[in-house]
Formats: sequence, structure tokens, C-alpha cells
Amino acid sequence: MKRYNPEVPPDATDWLDLDEQERIQLVEAWHRKAREKLPDHTAHAIFHVAVENQIAEGMESVVRAMARLMDQGLDRHDAVHAIGSCLVDHFFEVADSEDDRVTDDSYDAAVERLNAEEWLRKYE
Repeated sequence: MKRYNPEVPPDATDWLDLDEQERIQLVEAWHRKAREKLPDHTAHAIFHVAVENQIAEGMESVVRAMARLMDQGLDRHDAVHAIGSCLVDHFFEVADSEDDRVTDDSYDAAVERLNAEEWLRKYE
């Protein structure tokens, strides 16, 4: 795999065969070529990679959310961002919590609740 395009799902096997750093570099390269102005290209790429990894690994809530968000009108790139926003929120929740009950289940639930209209209202 030589290029990444967030509008085209990468082949799961090819994606997972890459080293994590190679994945990050491919995502960063796409965003730089697209001339997207981001505060931190690497941090942005890391969340893209995390979502793409979950899709490639068949994480059911994320796979369902991608299909649902795209059916609701988001392009694939924005759907990755929407799911990534849940992941960012989850990371902060875990980091700020002293409660051992903050688990992946709360992330799955947030992804299952995610819808395009609310995400666009919050982030666009």
C-alpha cells in the first residue's frame, strides 16, 4: 500500500500489514497534499489510523457507524472524523476518570449513538 485516501476504504489486509508508523505517515501525507490546515498533523493522523484500524479489524460498532453516518450523508472522510471525535472524547474520559468502570463499552455506546446531524451541528 503506497497511498491513503480517506474517501476510499483501504484493503483491510494491506492496511493491517503496514507498520503503525507507516500508516500514520500515509495519512499525514494525504492531509499535507490536500493542504489541510491542522494544528497537529501527526495527532490528527493518529486518530485517523485508530479508526481505520478498528474498521480493518472488524470492530462491529465502528463498522456499523461508518455505514450509518455515510447513509446519513457524511462522506467517508467526515465519518472517520465523527468516529474519531468519539475516540478523543473516550480518551479524555478515561484519562480524567478515577472510576474503573470507564471501559470500551462506553466507547461502543457513544459510537452507536453517533449520528451525522448532531456531529455536524457540534463540529462543522
